[in-house]
Amino acid sequence: MAERTPPHHRQIGIKPTTDSSISRPAMRYSLRSLPILLLLLVAFAACSSGPPLPPLAGDAVILAFGDSLTYGTGATLDRSYPAVLEQLSGRKVVNAGVPGEVTEAGLTRLSVTLEEIRPQLLILCLGGNDMLRHVSPDETVQNLEKMVAISRAQGVPVLLLGVPRPALFGLESAPFYSELAEKFDLPLESEIIPDVLSDTNLKSDQIHPNAEGYRLIAEAIHGKLKQSGAL
Repeated sequence: MAERTPPHHRQIGIKPTTDSSISRPAMRYSLRSLPILLLLLVAFAACSSGPPLPPLAGDAVILAFGDSLTYGTGATLDRSYPAVLEQLSGRKVVNAGVPGEVTEAGLTRLSVTLEEIRPQLLILCLGGNDMLRHVSPDETVQNLEKMVAISRAQGVPVLLLGVPRPALFGLESAPFYSELAEKFDLPLESEIIPDVLSDTNLKSDQIHPNAEGYRLIAEAIHGKLKQSGAL
C-alpha cells in the first residue's frame, strides 16, 4: 500500500510564476513613462533656474546699475559687488551705482548710461531708497518698469535684484520685485541682499553690507548668471 503524504506536507496546486512574468509589464510601463519623466525633469529645471539669459561673450560688458548697494558703500570700490563679479565672471563689469539714488533719478540717467556703456547685460538694483523715503510703491514699480522697457528697447536683457523693505527682523525682498519679474519674464535674485542685511557680521552699518557681504552678493549673482545660461 503506497505511503500517503500527511495533509500538512501536501503542496497546493498553484501555478508557479516567474520573475519575468511580473517584471516585463512593469519594465514596459517604466520605459513608456521615461519620456514623460524626462520632460518633467527638464520643466522643473527650467522653472527652478528662472527665465534664461543670452550667453555672454568673453568680451561682453555688464552694467551694474543702482544705488549705494551697487556703488559699494561700506567697503572699498575694489571690494564692491561689481568689482568682485568682474573677477568671478571674467567679464568687464561697469559700476554705475549712485549712493542715495531713487528710481526716479535712475530712470532719468539710464538711457544715457546705456548709450555710453553699450552693455550686453543690465543688472538692475534700485528701489531701496524709495522705500526708505516712503515713495509710493506704485511710483517705484512704474519707474522700474520703464527702466526695463528702456533697456530691452536697446536690446539689453535685464537681471533684477530684490531689495528688502525696512524691518526690524525677517527681512525679505519687497513683493513688487517678484511681481515685476513675473510680468516681464525677468530672472530675479531676490534672496541674497535680504540674507546679507539680516546678518550683523556682514554689514558695515544698518543698511549697507561690508566687504564680505558684497562678496556673497557677487557670488549669488554669478550663480544666477550661470543658472540662467549667461555664463
